[in-house]
Amino acid sequence: MSIPHLFRCPISLDIFTDPVTLCTGQTYDRPCIERWLAAGHRTCPVTMQPLGDAAALVPNRTLRHLIERWLSADHHQLPGPTPPASPITADADEEMPSLAALKRCLQSGGSGNASKVAALRKAATLASESDVGRACMLQLGFLPVLLHLVFHPPWETATTDYLSSSEQEDLALQCALSLLPSSPASPEHGCLNVLGTDASLASFARLLERGGARVKASLCRLLEAIAAAPATRELALAAAASSPRLWHALLPLLQQHREHGGDGRVVSAAAARAVAAVCGATPEHAVLHGAVPALLMCLSSWKAAASGKAAGGGGANAAVAASALAALEAVAAGSEAGRRAVAREPGAVRALVRHVFMMSSSNEGSEHAVAALLAVCRESRAARGEAAAAGVVTQALLLLQCQCGVRAKTKARSLLKLFKSM
Repeated sequence: MSIPHLFRCPISLDIFTDPVTLCTGQTYDRPCIERWLAAGHRTCPVTMQPLGDAAALVPNRTLRHLIERWLSADHHQLPGPTPPASPITADADEEMPSLAALKRCLQSGGSGNASKVAALRKAATLASESDVGRACMLQLGFLPVLLHLVFHPPWETATTDYLSSSEQEDLALQCALSLLPSSPASPEHGCLNVLGTDASLASFARLLERGGARVKASLCRLLEAIAAAPATRELALAAAASSPRLWHALLPLLQQHREHGGDGRVVSAAAARAVAAVCGATPEHAVLHGAVPALLMCLSSWKAAASGKAAGGGGANAAVAASALAALEAVAAGSEAGRRAVAREPGAVRALVRHVFMMSSSNEGSEHAVAALLAVCRESRAARGEAAAAGVVTQALLLLQCQCGVRAKTKARSLLKLFKSM
């Protein structure tokens, strides 16, 4: 597919996804020009004209409309080489279908027919392998269509030998995640708000409970994106507040790494990141639904793995522990209820002290452990006493002597000052 020159961002040379115009008259893709400005540049990348203190980004709606019309034309073929004959539609021979035809096929009824199977496979391949194809699919509105295929009831639909409902969910989820922009600030994340209905949240929880390992990991990644994006903050709050079933399905996934080998470690890592993101967005609801004891159990199981009592996956388990510590920091720093919950949970303070510095790990979660201890110990005399008895001063001094980050060392010094004043 040959993209017209005017439809390409002069920075990335990819098709525009969100064209904006500067005061110089030059148009750029919003993510690209925002990165340029964030790096401290105050000139137009093309003309090098100064932009002044306030570089206004004006949406270029006319250009966006022209791109959408061009993308919707049926004569545009999918990027990439022509594959062996595997028709998506009855009249297709050896050519790839247009993007518009692919989208229509995904929107058509009959979730189990061969046409939709082939369309999902081609969409997933295109989204994962082609930057241009991914941008085009995002512009054409594939993301809401894919989410509809995963979450829209009824679940009990007729299937064929080509694709079971679980396989359809897996393919559609993989494709949707490939299309999501990496920056949480991207406006495209707003498409995820279609999941705000009670039926969609119930479907989300059902899949977390019964889906395969890959589906569960993908759902956790999707939940992490929802919790992190400003455009879906209300959805994250609604999901955390109104869907106890979602919590009851999510928190047990933190233990998958001990029971299900490699696939389980992938699920646990994704679940820990999702829980950390949701705890950051709504710590009160995390406490209410039992996140604190679940996270501490996750830390305990990682300790067993690190000491050789559980099989394999040391690096992955360390990543799970770091995410669990980040979640505990979010809970403790984010709400008074969270600080009380951590202080009152048996063994919580000792577990955090143990993770300030560990000889057998990279200490990537040390910063989170120190920050959580600071939040809890500043308000609880009992927690300060428990931390002191557990050796927090020694742990903090050891952390200061190792090759950890600047922020971790700064927080360790603050922790030492707190205990020096006791």
